[in-house]
Amino acid sequence: MVATEKINMPQLGESVTEGTISSWLVGAGDHVQKYDPIAEVMTDKVNAEVPSLFSGVIHELVAQEGDTVQVGDLICYIESEAENGSDKLSEASVGYADDQRSAKEMTDETTSMKKRYSPAVLKLAQDNHIDLDQVEGTGRGGRITRKDMERLVAAGTKSPSAESAKSTVAPDTNKQDASPMLQETSSQQTTSAGDVEIPVSNVRKAIAQNMVRSTQEIPHAWMAVEVDVTDLVTYRNQMKDAFKKEEGFNLTFFTFFIKAIAQALKEFPQLNSTWAGDKIIQHKDVNISIAVAKGQELYVPVIKHADEKNIKGIAKSIHDLAAKARSDSLTADDMQGGTFTVNNSGSFGSVQSMGVINYPQAAILQVESIVKRPVIVNDMFAARDMVNLCLSLDHRVLDGLIVGQFLARVKEILENINKDTTSVY
Repeated sequence: MVATEKINMPQLGESVTEGTISSWLVGAGDHVQKYDPIAEVMTDKVNAEVPSLFSGVIHELVAQEGDTVQVGDLICYIESEAENGSDKLSEASVGYADDQRSAKEMTDETTSMKKRYSPAVLKLAQDNHIDLDQVEGTGRGGRITRKDMERLVAAGTKSPSAESAKSTVAPDTNKQDASPMLQETSSQQTTSAGDVEIPVSNVRKAIAQNMVRSTQEIPHAWMAVEVDVTDLVTYRNQMKDAFKKEEGFNLTFFTFFIKAIAQALKEFPQLNSTWAGDKIIQHKDVNISIAVAKGQELYVPVIKHADEKNIKGIAKSIHDLAAKARSDSLTADDMQGGTFTVNNSGSFGSVQSMGVINYPQAAILQVESIVKRPVIVNDMFAARDMVNLCLSLDHRVLDGLIVGQFLARVKEILENINKDTTSVY
């Protein structure tokens, strides 16, 4: 029994309302099994593969590559057939469909699949100067997979044109086949000899879209406090070597800040909120988003239930998420559900900054560099380890009073962390 079914854009994360089709992994006429990936979709939170909900033959691709589709909208049709209550096509019907396809159609499909590159494949090719036209893929239809690229990189293989690719020459915008977008951009901004044009990756596009939305929709305000973390620094430095030897991962200063912020968020749940138009949603779970860099790309995975973890547990979460980001193995679940963002901007030497809020959260807190400075203690100068905490807030959700109280509480917790009061276990 053949039935034409619809496959719609799925919900790929909390608060995600749309996704962009990065690439189709199938074409019309292709047979797929249930749960086979059929498309790669990019959202402002994560890149993910959309699985088929049925076994059958792809009938029509409604959305095109590059289209941005709302959650729940149609992206393709599939002809499914059930046998004895299952959703698998019979072997006879599959064989019949294959028999009807000409050799030219099979060749066209192979060529089409070879040209469908995932964002990960494109990134590896760009970083390692690999000419994809010269790579033999092992995926379906000759498609080049990320594992193919990783094997080439591990073997030290580069395309013959790698050396020339190292020096980028601005393209000739007078050519007739230049894209309209390139022509329009070139007319607005000319290039000179030696300039380099860098293509915008899908990850960078997603970040840009989310940041524009945040600054356009959220009325930002800012507040900062100065914290004396001398005892915290002493305690951590005493513990770090033994902790690394025992646990196998680092005990960072950032871990202590996450712990203090998570504790304060339980006491001031107004900060753990999101704006939802006609209401403010105050979240019960404290899920802290952290920024993790991989090369030139930035990911924002989430430490779930941070308030329920001890310092060791938070340190392990940070270590695991950073490792997954470096290996391109972050999942959609790792990236969704964040209720408050903490950015370790101090790792770059920054001492004061104003973060853009991670939409639709209500605030983001920047932890700056710990700097030894002379301060007055008991009417005398003393060298102390000082750090600035800079918070950006959504003024629709939060006012200065509650934010000031929250920052004062974080300051109090941090200034009282020492070997006598705090255990990492």
